[in-house]
Amino acid sequence: MVDESVQEESQETGRDPSAGPVSIEDFLGEPTRDLVAWAELWTEDLPFPVQSGGGLKGRLSSWIKKCLRPILKASLGDLWDRQRVFNLILLETLVKQREEYNDRLDQHHARLEFLDARTIQGFQEVMRHNDALFARVDQKMDRYRRDAKDLWHRLGGLMTAQEAAAPAEKPAAGAKTLEEQEYLALEQRFRGSESDIAGRVSAYRSYLEDRGSVLDLGCGRGEALEIFSGYGLRAEGVDSSAEMVARCREKGLSAEQGDLFDLLAARPEGSLGAVVSFHVIEHLPATMVPRLVRLAWRALEPGGVLILETPSPLALAMSARDFWMDPTHRRPVHPSHLETTFREAGFEPVHRVDLHPFPDEQHLPELDLSNLPESQRQLGDHINRMRDLLDDLLFGDRDFGMVGVKP
Repeated sequence: MVDESVQEESQETGRDPSAGPVSIEDFLGEPTRDLVAWAELWTEDLPFPVQSGGGLKGRLSSWIKKCLRPILKASLGDLWDRQRVFNLILLETLVKQREEYNDRLDQHHARLEFLDARTIQGFQEVMRHNDALFARVDQKMDRYRRDAKDLWHRLGGLMTAQEAAAPAEKPAAGAKTLEEQEYLALEQRFRGSESDIAGRVSAYRSYLEDRGSVLDLGCGRGEALEIFSGYGLRAEGVDSSAEMVARCREKGLSAEQGDLFDLLAARPEGSLGAVVSFHVIEHLPATMVPRLVRLAWRALEPGGVLILETPSPLALAMSARDFWMDPTHRRPVHPSHLETTFREAGFEPVHRVDLHPFPDEQHLPELDLSNLPESQRQLGDHINRMRDLLDDLLFGDRDFGMVGVKP
């Protein structure tokens, strides 16, 4: 029984049965860990060789051991047989335990594979359920957006009709709310993201450092105020929108609602280190821009800075196309006229900062002279020069900032 069990296990231990009988050399020095080999050793009762030492003494000791071995084996034969049977039974027990362990390990692996499959299937079911749920939510949100837009459009039409029917001195109820919502929509569409505002403001950092206090005219959502505070300035904002001022205050910013001319005129003379306004003057009547510049000069302390940023009319793509996307724009402000306005108000020095060039992919292509024959390169160079002039006219910088310092 032991021999059959051991033979069945030969494949599990990695021992090839066709390799022939086990050799005693497998057990000398560093013995093998193959249980089948050990079983064959005890089944065949293979004798270990008597080790011979060096010299006369060693050879004599080896001869005595060889002589005594048959005598000892005969006298201890019964004890030896029992030890051999015990070893075989122990090996059989170890082999069976290994079989049970391998069976349990296989079962464990099978359970894990089953659990993995069920887990993956469960996640797939959950994802399908979530996808269906989100699809329904998106459908409902789209419907609510359409309904809200429809209601808003109907409200706008109703307010307009009511205004036409009401006396001029009594504006229709809700007209202010309608105007406020339209302002918010324009801010979201045309003002740009917070990162855009941060990039726009960073161009003026060197002019604003160590100015102490700064007033932002038309502060909107307060992005610039946050950046000014990060520069260590005492930043305040003014905006005509109550909603925008509320948003600024929610961020812990200092902002006030009202007309920027009235609030700027109410400032004590020489009380501000800087006055800034980003993309506001293009919304004003032409006669109001000089007034704003003079009021800023009065409110600034000596060495104070006025910064006004506006779309540049020097790029035709801006002045003829992009500028009119915002229906509240009145007219582009030419940098030469604005510079003259600054100087007449008393600012000196005054200089222009060109900002926000059009991306490269929108510019006119340029001829690669290296691909032209030698006879055509001079003509290609003239074409490129004309291209540069035309490209600068069409796609120059989109905005400019006018910076003036009060002496």
